[in-house]
Amino acid sequence: MAVVSANRLELLQIAEAVAREKVIDRSIVIDAMEEAIAKAARSRYGAETDVHAEIDPKTGALRLSRHLVVVDLVENDAREVTLDQARRYNPGALVGDVISDTLPPFDFGRVAAQSAKQVIVQKVRDAERDRQFDEYKDRIGEIVNGLVKRVEYGNVIVDLGRGEGIVRRDEMIPRETFRPGDRIRTYLFDVRREVRGPQIFLSRSHPQFMAKLFGQEVPEIYDGIVEVKAVARDPGSRAKIAVISRDGSIDPVGACVGMRGSRVQAVVGELQGEKIDIIPWSEDQATFIVNALQPAEVVKVVLDEEADRIEVVVPDDQLSLAIGRRGQNVRLASQLTGWDIDILTEAEESERRQKEFAERTAVFMEALDVDETVGQLLAAEGFRNVEEIAYVEPGELANIQGLDEESGTEIQARAQDHLARVESEFDAKRQELGVQDELREIDGITTPMLVALGENDVKTIEDLAGCATDDLVGYTEGRGPEATRHAGYLDGFEVSRTEAEAMVMAARVHAGWIEAPAEAAEGEAEDAEAPASA
Repeated sequence: MAVVSANRLELLQIAEAVAREKVIDRSIVIDAMEEAIAKAARSRYGAETDVHAEIDPKTGALRLSRHLVVVDLVENDAREVTLDQARRYNPGALVGDVISDTLPPFDFGRVAAQSAKQVIVQKVRDAERDRQFDEYKDRIGEIVNGLVKRVEYGNVIVDLGRGEGIVRRDEMIPRETFRPGDRIRTYLFDVRREVRGPQIFLSRSHPQFMAKLFGQEVPEIYDGIVEVKAVARDPGSRAKIAVISRDGSIDPVGACVGMRGSRVQAVVGELQGEKIDIIPWSEDQATFIVNALQPAEVVKVVLDEEADRIEVVVPDDQLSLAIGRRGQNVRLASQLTGWDIDILTEAEESERRQKEFAERTAVFMEALDVDETVGQLLAAEGFRNVEEIAYVEPGELANIQGLDEESGTEIQARAQDHLARVESEFDAKRQELGVQDELREIDGITTPMLVALGENDVKTIEDLAGCATDDLVGYTEGRGPEATRHAGYLDGFEVSRTEAEAMVMAARVHAGWIEAPAEAAEGEAEDAEAPASA
């Protein structure tokens, strides 16, 4: 049996103890020791010497060696050796091989020992940080428990056992205080590698913190029978959570409330009394928005999918309830549904409808040269502009009560004449502005749009190709009451962002900046071949 010296045993015992204390692999500690010993040996045998240290993980035996590269012409004696010299160690050596030459042991000096210690400490610290990062990056999205270690400028440092996390002041529930030694439950939402080690970011105000708390309190959510679809929070005050059941026999709202409210009260208690509205989720957006505005009653919902906005009409006495204190209810409903919500009372909506009706009547009277009665008939039938009248099926106008076939034909003719006059006027203005004819080749662009573009110095294909989508349709900066609307060149033309983007891309193709997509090129080729085949 081989005899192992006390020093060798002590080396392995130290590695074992450090690995156990820092919760890292023993091989990492041994590698750090080998690197530290090699660094100390270079101070003894020369800084340029390629010294390697090897510790036997079973016996603790230490072997020092230097590595020499076999070359034809030696330029560095500390790292290279000739082929003849190398073959004294290994008769089969070739140029490019590495020869390992055993070095005699030596006693560490004070400086060398201190340097070795620093290397080991740094390596172990780096390994510990890597272990923390790998452990906690896979726990993002979980609730973690810990002890408050200290509080610094409102930020709470939490001891998680194998690491430290931070709950920043803005991630705390308002008016909530913690003292060192308090137990705390938080939501782990981010882990980042930084110079001073992995930073674990925790939160108690994150919307998903409440969702995860319900997952702990409600077995149906934990089992996946009930799903949390959306969460919106005003931390410390009020929250809304939308849930849906995958089992028709289970009420998702009742499951979250629990017997006599026991489940929801457990979550409310953890959130320092935050009021929670539990709402049934629905695939139908209008129904979901009506549910989200509870407890207010909703009379009518009008969706504008292109603008991502929605108008909700409520009874006059329900307006304050729908908006909530300082707009809280409608703000949370907007966050929950993802829609911008405008609240109108029945009186406001009726007034607006009457105003729009009067404006359309006036437009029809002026453009078609008809009396007020006919203008009102057309507006009441749902026509919004003269274009719709000009291109509607002829029989539809004759079916309007109060109009006959002859009157309908005359009105449609007047509408077409009006559009022709307007087109002529806009075309003259377009030419006056210097807008080139080639812009007409872009799909979706009308003559009034050409005038609007010309007034904004977009007069050629190249000018349009150089525009951004925001230049055409505008954009909104910020949210809520402080939001600022920046107008686009085509404001008022009901052009969506998708249509505007298509116009810009088509201009870039015409200008030769980019190649046409394959599908578009094939379509153009087919159109070009069609007359020949005919």
